[in-house]
Amino acid sequence: MKMPPGLLVSAPSSGTGKTTVMLGLLRALADEGLSVQPFKSGPDYIDPAFHLAASGRASFNLDTWAMENALLSAIAARAEGADICLAEGSMGLYDGVATEGRAGFGSSAETARRMGWPVVLVLDVGGQAQSAAATALGFRQYMPDLSFAGVILNRVASPRHERLTRLGMERAGLPVLGVLPRRGDLTLPERHLGLIQAVEHPDLDAAIAGYADFLRDHVDLSAIRAAASGSGDEQGTLPLPPAQRIAIARDAAFSFTYPHLLEGWQAAGAEILTFSPIADEAPDDSADLAWLPGGYPELHAGKLAAARTFRDGLRRFAETRPVHGECGGYMALGEALIDKEGTRHEMAGLLGLVTSYEKRKFHLGYRRAVLQAPMPGRDTGAALRGHEFHYSTILDQPDAPLAQVSDADGNPVPETGSHRGRVTGTFFHLIAEDLS
Repeated sequence: MKMPPGLLVSAPSSGTGKTTVMLGLLRALADEGLSVQPFKSGPDYIDPAFHLAASGRASFNLDTWAMENALLSAIAARAEGADICLAEGSMGLYDGVATEGRAGFGSSAETARRMGWPVVLVLDVGGQAQSAAATALGFRQYMPDLSFAGVILNRVASPRHERLTRLGMERAGLPVLGVLPRRGDLTLPERHLGLIQAVEHPDLDAAIAGYADFLRDHVDLSAIRAAASGSGDEQGTLPLPPAQRIAIARDAAFSFTYPHLLEGWQAAGAEILTFSPIADEAPDDSADLAWLPGGYPELHAGKLAAARTFRDGLRRFAETRPVHGECGGYMALGEALIDKEGTRHEMAGLLGLVTSYEKRKFHLGYRRAVLQAPMPGRDTGAALRGHEFHYSTILDQPDAPLAQVSDADGNPVPETGSHRGRVTGTFFHLIAEDLS
């Protein structure tokens, strides 16, 4: 298929306002009658749900470290029928890992270059004026073959501040696509893993509508549309399903599954049967596989411990069919979870894992895993790529390790996952198979 033109919204660092700019642009362009296809560069579990709420189209991750070019192409092809693509970067534009992966180092710049999307750089110009142009110029020149659409100046304090900052951009030859006055209400609520989930926002649609109004007033949407570009045809194959009928936990405690996986499973004919553990629902008994994604089980540990129908149903399911958990789902399959107050909550007990949020330890980064036992859809010896992000500490993990796991640079990682009977679990979220 021929790709629609696109842009990538990025910034020099996290915390500059690119997410609210992204959401405002998605809604503002959609309000103009455009079909806008959102994407997220990098291994983010939360932003795609916000993108869907803003644009009305499912958002997908593009990851140059974890994904081969064929998978990147297959995911990009989800833009079929759209008028324009808009991707949100992760962290700073050039931030990635030290060791090259399948198609690159995992930076947003690589995603933009791979897709042929010019970069819109969101700059927080608080505390500076003409100096902001030096930052922007450095970002434009760091990767000479990367196309730049221009800059959006954020948190501008006054007309004088705007005038001085524009002078610097003019000297550097950088188009100014928008100027956003400083406003304290243009932020999304956060918690220790980043933004809250879209389903938890008290009035998400009203918030996004407000962002769109703000962007319409202060950004040249015509210039944004004119700057969009793209490169060629995209085709490829999405991941195949690990079973025909898949029961997936889906609620405020379990929601972190990469959209391209679900899209690929369903495109291949698999049926997705959702259930809510915190509503005390068991997996559908007609399913071939139960899958518990990551999320925030620590915030709902009391409800999970009291959910007898869920736990008993999951145990019966595991007697005859495979069960797999990722990160938060893995913790819920374990013996117990200790919350930040030190209260112990009994979990499903299908694995011996005991985790604690009272003793917090930060785990973040890409993971490469070589399976030492089979897991749903993959045989022993298969290599996988994924991402790990949590603050829990392992107190006990008596079961056999599931995989030999390393970080992006090949250093061993002690969080190997585990398996017992038909039950498997990992701390990393699966992104793709490693076919190298």
